[in-house]
Amino acid sequence: MRSTMSRRGFLAAGSGLAAATTLPALAGCSTLASADSDPDTLVVHSQLGTTAPGSPTYLSALNTFRDENPGLKVKNLVNGDDLAQVYETSRLARKEPDVVMVNLYDKTLAWTDIGATVDVKGYMDDWGLRKRVLPVALDAWTDGKGRLRAFPYFATNWPVAYNTALLDEAGVDKIPTTGDQLISAARKLRAKGIAPVTVGGNDWTGQKLLAQIIQTFLSPGEARKVFTTGDFSGSRGAREGIEYFAALRDAGVFADKAQGLTSDTMTTQFNTRAAAIESAMSSALAKVPEKVARHTEVGGWPLAPDAAHDKPTILRTYTLIGFWISPNGTKKLDAVERFLRFMYRPDTVARFIKESGRDMALRSDTLSTDFPLVAAAQQLGTDVSQALLPDLYVPPAATQPLITATSTAFTRGTSPAKVRSVLEAAYRTA
Repeated sequence: MRSTMSRRGFLAAGSGLAAATTLPALAGCSTLASADSDPDTLVVHSQLGTTAPGSPTYLSALNTFRDENPGLKVKNLVNGDDLAQVYETSRLARKEPDVVMVNLYDKTLAWTDIGATVDVKGYMDDWGLRKRVLPVALDAWTDGKGRLRAFPYFATNWPVAYNTALLDEAGVDKIPTTGDQLISAARKLRAKGIAPVTVGGNDWTGQKLLAQIIQTFLSPGEARKVFTTGDFSGSRGAREGIEYFAALRDAGVFADKAQGLTSDTMTTQFNTRAAAIESAMSSALAKVPEKVARHTEVGGWPLAPDAAHDKPTILRTYTLIGFWISPNGTKKLDAVERFLRFMYRPDTVARFIKESGRDMALRSDTLSTDFPLVAAAQQLGTDVSQALLPDLYVPPAATQPLITATSTAFTRGTSPAKVRSVLEAAYRTA
């Protein structure tokens, strides 16, 4: 369980992953020579440390950890979206950091299987930390062979945010819960010069919303099969879900030129009141300005008649960030254990919830009271139904091609058959 893999084995098992890796421009202090062999230096690689939500809390927590462990130095390496690629490059050079903080998505799905990181199940049990983790999070981080890929940490709710002040201004008297109501609301909003649903149709935010809408007529089991195989034509429910998406799109539900928008554009449009509705994960909800948040309610995505769900849907995931242990990290297990015990402490977890508005994959009674929309999403409960987040089922090599296909899907006038075709092509060409 805790052995490493040969360089040749890593390259071969990566299915082209390593071969496609180039030396990227490294952010912050991340370099291939950054991993420290000093047993008294713990090297942590994270996306937290710049503008990522939770970064100030994380950096402050690191300083607290350093103060409590004066004999242990901590080197914090920071990368953005290229973190997985940077880590893989450093692993091939056997200079990888000891702990990696990243989500379970795309390339990272293969890391434990190819020996780039280790199964942490034994460590979690040895260190007595299992009881701190929500069971659903443990399930999500466990692969098909029973290996625990990482120590779960961040989670997220992903509801739909509705600016009720803008809806009122357009004459929409209630939050839409059906497709017909959403189309009617979109027409009224457009008549007032307000974009209805803003979405990053050219990036991962659009991909997630498209996947959510496709599931309108799919059970969770059917959705898993569709997103695992990429067969969007053989499933009646998937075909009907794509038809529903296309009907909403061509009725003007999404912001103009949604196929070219990004997550940044989406949040800017919503936060500046240029758009009335967005599908937003917790980190985006935490950034909604107070003057907008006080007129915003969170709920689910409106349903079509005869949908497989009985309530409007949201997405929810417990795999946003976990602590992965590298082969180098197994040589510093005392330091790694101290770090993870500290990060799992209730007071540390509570800081992320209270100070940064983060949802956690760990047990906690703390609510994000200073982030009202995040707290409201945490309390949605049975008012909504949960759609399947496709990240754990889409083959890693298909992830980026699917985003390209998503842009085509959001282009008005693209037929449902064409949408199915480009989605399926993303799997074939991966």
